[in-house]
Amino acid sequence: MEAVTKMVSERPVVIFSKSSCCICHSIKTLLCDFGVNPAVHELDEMQRGGEIERTLLRLGCNPSVPAVFIGGEFVGGASEVTSLHLKRSLIPMMKRVGALWV
Repeated sequence: MEAVTKMVSERPVVIFSKSSCCICHSIKTLLCDFGVNPAVHELDEMQRGGEIERTLLRLGCNPSVPAVFIGGEFVGGASEVTSLHLKRSLIPMMKRVGALWV
């Protein structure tokens, strides 16, 4: 848990992903298209990726990726991020934490 807490405090937007996951790719693309520069942690390319994935599952992200944190808070996975976007809440949320300036 400590490793995840440290990682999500590094940047306003943090995404835990797997490089081969098309849904993860979609969420990363969505956020980058807004101009966000998230910290992306590819669990399948990390030495302790399995341990971090188990921690994400304990935090309630099921499936474990993508797991999106905004302002240090767990937002959820692809469904939650997409829902926030459709409700027009995602961009204001990212502006509040300093991930977007415009």
